[in-house]
Amino acid sequence: MNQLRQLMIEELQRRNFADTTIRTYLHGVAHFSRHFRRSPDQLGPEEIRKYQAMLLAKLKYSPNTVTLRLASLRFFYIHVLKRNWSIAETPYPKKVRHLPQILSQEEVARLIDAADTPFHRILLMTLYATGARRAEAANLKVSDIDSQRMVVHIREGKGGRDRDVMLSPKLLEELRIYWRGLRRKPKEWLFPGNRWHTASYPVTTKVLWSACQIAAERAGLTHKHIHPHTLRHCFATHLLEAGADLRTIQILLGHCDLEVTTIYLHLSQQHLSATASPLDALMFSSQGGHKHSS
Repeated sequence: MNQLRQLMIEELQRRNFADTTIRTYLHGVAHFSRHFRRSPDQLGPEEIRKYQAMLLAKLKYSPNTVTLRLASLRFFYIHVLKRNWSIAETPYPKKVRHLPQILSQEEVARLIDAADTPFHRILLMTLYATGARRAEAANLKVSDIDSQRMVVHIREGKGGRDRDVMLSPKLLEELRIYWRGLRRKPKEWLFPGNRWHTASYPVTTKVLWSACQIAAERAGLTHKHIHPHTLRHCFATHLLEAGADLRTIQILLGHCDLEVTTIYLHLSQQHLSATASPLDALMFSSQGGHKHSS
């Protein structure tokens, strides 16, 4: 398996897949192999069929997660083992699209104020102020904060694309306070790893996740199921409610397809309340209920 794993890494790297995608694909193939307790090159379509059914029926994985597992196996069989892959025999499950949870601006303020440490506070503030994905925020560099142009450079986001987002004056002020409080001023990473924030590597995405969970509990918002991506959704929805157009929000979020961004139309309170229900146009008699004949 070690040789196959190394070969898969090389094939993924040759195609310039993101590190997070590489880890996800490797984990998917390894889980498949452990489930049958056999090397994946000894398994075929029948085992893949059983594995897919098990993920959905027994482990209760979401359709999107199962699709990702199948994508990792498809890559492995086609590009590593050089075998055919039948889409008919391994259909992707139908996607279920849920509307994401959104916080009001007052709830976002409560969440940030409830952060248990100054470091967690600046992480939450950065997530909300930039709309960055958690990996993008974790991997921000000192040089990405451009106070001259008042933009934040987000490097190699999803799909390997760079983009710029606005640098909030309030975020810049908070970042300067955070910077002055650091024991050792980082030379590269804006949010260095380890408990003292002095490492030569960036903070992990688990830290951002933990920051959200702890703050949500302290703020009494655990029922909202808050995670780092929640703040990204809030960023987009609140921009839309403030009058920003969808095309601008698409660019700020780094979406390839405008259709993906239109989900925020379903979340914007302003857009929902601006459209009247057809019930409001109906005229009813002053007497309610049914008339009964005597």
